Amino acid sequence: MIIDTHVHIGSIMDFQMSCDDVLYSMERYGIDFSLVSNVEAAELDHLGRPIPVQVSQNDAFRKTLALAQQYPERIGALPWMKLRSEKPDREFIRLLEQNRALVYGIKLHPFHSRVAPDDPSLEAIYEIARAYQLPIVSHTGGCEEARSVHLYRAAKAHPDLSFVMVHMDLGTDHQEAISLLGEAENLYGDTTWVPVSATLSAVKRWGSGKILFGSDSPIDGADTYLHNKTGDRSLYQEYFNEFRAIVSPEDYDNIMYRNAARLFGIRLS
Repeated sequence: MIIDTHVHIGSIMDFQMSCDDVLYSMERYGIDFSLVSNVEAAELDHLGRPIPVQVSQNDAFRKTLALAQQYPERIGALPWMKLRSEKPDREFIRLLEQNRALVYGIKLHPFHSRVAPDDPSLEAIYEIARAYQLPIVSHTGGCEEARSVHLYRAAKAHPDLSFVMVHMDLGTDHQEAISLLGEAENLYGDTTWVPVSATLSAVKRWGSGKILFGSDSPIDGADTYLHNKTGDRSLYQEYFNEFRAIVSPEDYDNIMYRNAARLFGIRLS
């Protein structure tokens, strides 16, 4: 079984990720359940400039819910929060309450908002996470606000919530993020664009209970699990194949689905 905790839909900037791509990739590559967020809620582009045409937080949430409503046994929703320009309002709460069974966590993207997870302005989001028992899933890497240390500080300040460091500091050697994993009991990492060697380092240091499988699919197209945009073999093929032979069956299952099922409350069939 495989649960992918980091999947996207949406068309914005150079991202073109359709619901059909998500469903195709899950079927083609044996993904049993995906946690999905909508990139259309991004506020800033890759250079930190405001995106000219903004999609509201609630509209992006509605699109994610529509996919989860159609495939509740395979898709879970992670609402992407607009950290700079919006706060969760009554409509957001209404959407959450009416679809609580389909919502598995809350998505933060400090890079595309340039707001750090330990910024006091996020307390309203953490209050919602606490009230509805939702883990916080956050991009890490790419700018100061998105460094893993800020998510670590948020985790330490909110010990009753669970936090996932997506990418474990994208574009680095991941060592700072890995070192932080063991410093907060409620802090986890994911495998999105993280080499197997770094994941093995995290497992050796802190155990397999700290890591979740994630991919960013279908960011490189419907076959993101197979190859990147240039046609080179995807690192996720290594997770699906060689990684299984390197770690114990228990560690493999923990990382590929059991940790996610436990953390997000995903029912295993």
